[in-house]
Amino acid sequence: MDGETRAALYRAPLPAPQGGMDLFHLGHSLVGRDMPAMVAQLAAAAGFADHTYHSQLGWGTSLRDHWDPDRPINGFEVENDHPRFRDARTALAGGVDALILTEMIDLSDAIRYHDSPRYLAHWAHEARQHAPEARVYFYETWHHWSAGDTWLERLDSDPEALWEGTILAQAMAHEGVGTVHVIPGGRAMAAFVRALEGQGGLPGLADRAGLFALDPEGAVDRIHLNDLGAYLIALVHVATLYHLDPRGLPHALLRADGSAADAPSAEAAALMQSVVHDVVRQIPTTGLPPA
Repeated sequence: MDGETRAALYRAPLPAPQGGMDLFHLGHSLVGRDMPAMVAQLAAAAGFADHTYHSQLGWGTSLRDHWDPDRPINGFEVENDHPRFRDARTALAGGVDALILTEMIDLSDAIRYHDSPRYLAHWAHEARQHAPEARVYFYETWHHWSAGDTWLERLDSDPEALWEGTILAQAMAHEGVGTVHVIPGGRAMAAFVRALEGQGGLPGLADRAGLFALDPEGAVDRIHLNDLGAYLIALVHVATLYHLDPRGLPHALLRADGSAADAPSAEAAALMQSVVHDVVRQIPTTGLPPA
């Protein structure tokens, strides 16, 4: 699908949801358990108390591995040992309001070796076969970072080069797929990191490293989020899905297991919310009306 044809699909924004949605998250550890739980809490705080969700996850799992029953899903038993797990095909057969998909990282390898566009098309078609009005979202994530690399620049360029310009452009050319919208996690993260580091950090969050988990040796993980990072990405989800202004939403939330999440400071939360509000309205593929 050429760029003009693709752009035309997003000229008319989606209507804002009038009630809570039933979501299904399909992916891996960059979805995780806690981020969807935070989305649910933020949705409830915004007045969508009937928001519900389930998921199917793996370790670094591609859309192809989720689709093909003959391919193993690494970490399946561990990642899905929780009350919100539901088999993906069973969930879609019952109908969902929105399906949120993401792809394995590295994305270039996913395209080259796992035929990402084809399997995104399969999943979108599966959702809409059972619920024709279902919304389908492609959750744009991020790659590993290291000191002095081009991480921020790639978060800017990868959406058109890979996420949208390759995977979406090819997937939406398949019959019956329809329009797939985007949850711009990577671009929101890049915008927040630039704003944060540009002002020399904020209380409790000095720089990008403060968004990421620590590995068993105590070193920064550099791809997997901690609670603060999960909160940022949950804001991107709830603002995109519900077309709402995230400014003023609560920032002291619970993890999926009911324990208190580490909360960003009021200053850091306010910056996250402001950045997310701007980013999701600047990107037509989110389906929101422009600012």
